Amino acid sequence: MLKNDPKTIRAWTFYDWANSVYSLTITSAVFPLFYAGITRGENGEDLVAGKYHLPAQSLYSYALSVGFLVVALIAPFLSGIADRMGNKRAYLQAFCYLGAVSCAGLSFFTFESIWFGLVMVAMACIGFSGSLVFYDAFLVDIASADHHDRISARGYTMGYIGSVLLLVMNLLMVMNPAWFPGTVTFLGTTYGAVAARATFLTVAVWWAGFAQIAFRRLPARTPTPVVKDGVLWSGYTELRKVWMELRRTVRLKKFLLAFFVYNMGIQTVMYLAVSFAEKEIKRVDETGAVVAIAEESLIISILLIQLVAALGAMLFVRLSKRFSNVRALLMGVSVWVAICVAAYFTHWTNEFYLLASCVGLVMGGCQALSRSTYSKFLPPTKDTASYFSFYDVSYYLGTVLGTAAYGIVYQLTGDLRYTVIAIASFFIIGSILLLRVPKDEVVHAQ
Repeated sequence: MLKNDPKTIRAWTFYDWANSVYSLTITSAVFPLFYAGITRGENGEDLVAGKYHLPAQSLYSYALSVGFLVVALIAPFLSGIADRMGNKRAYLQAFCYLGAVSCAGLSFFTFESIWFGLVMVAMACIGFSGSLVFYDAFLVDIASADHHDRISARGYTMGYIGSVLLLVMNLLMVMNPAWFPGTVTFLGTTYGAVAARATFLTVAVWWAGFAQIAFRRLPARTPTPVVKDGVLWSGYTELRKVWMELRRTVRLKKFLLAFFVYNMGIQTVMYLAVSFAEKEIKRVDETGAVVAIAEESLIISILLIQLVAALGAMLFVRLSKRFSNVRALLMGVSVWVAICVAAYFTHWTNEFYLLASCVGLVMGGCQALSRSTYSKFLPPTKDTASYFSFYDVSYYLGTVLGTAAYGIVYQLTGDLRYTVIAIASFFIIGSILLLRVPKDEVVHAQ
């Protein structure tokens, strides 16, 4: 396969453009507010807690945890098969369509069908996260190691820009409900909040539609190792080989452990920051009364995060060239610790905007640099999907633990500010582990 082909790389980055609308509109902006509205009574009471004796926000975080756990369990098995058969693109397509259809399914979310809605939340999460296993693995196939930082950052930047464009349109839809008047009846059920529900359909169409650019250009077949066993057994054999290699390569192993811990914090912030702000951040309205932050302000803060994140991704590429990848990541994780401390004491909308800007700066940089750093540290191999499955398993298991910790802390304390302390601990431990990553690779004999 010809590496560093501009057309192939451009097509690869378009999948970031396509799928990032899920992480912005569904997980970060519109759906968390929609979910809060569906699960809250006229007097602000938690309807879920009243019926199921479990806070609505905890239940939502647990649904996300289940989705990530499923991906963490099946990704190594599927990626091993994909490596042996050389058909990563087929798996990328399958998970993409699963996620897009599930996003469309969220349009039918009601309190009466809350379990159906939460299943759609988990399935959309599985589609998004599962597709990234194979999408990330293509980076090694299409580009040489000296281009990984730049191309990885370019992918994230494309994702941030594309998702912002759709979110602006979604914001206009939500702020102008008159464009979608009345209610919609489908299969005997009447649905309100039509404008918000329509945004979930736009995500599905955008995701599946723009993904076709990547699907047309990415190779249907990638280099495969020699297979002696059957495809199913070879997948397990490949996982064992990758595990043994990770145990032998000290730098790769220590980086993966550090990534596992600090990524717990990053993903928890990404998925649950709006839920935190919606409950904890206040403003003063026209009458002088202290009320909750406006929904429009929350969405604007998410837009701010995305725009700054695109700049942050490019900034961290420069930092990595000057200080090395690991040191640049250590700088980013240290800033995350400061952000958590500041979040604990943040109460007002203007303060939250400033905090959102800082989050965007390190979120884009740390995500892009983590992916490219791992690809750089890989030993020479054709089994890229299997190696990246370990990266993604770390990613998703960390997210499972992070979102579950968020839900448990809130369930036990009833105070979302205590969840910030838990998140800060992830970044502190992650920074300590990054300090232990050696500058050069050290390989132990088997």
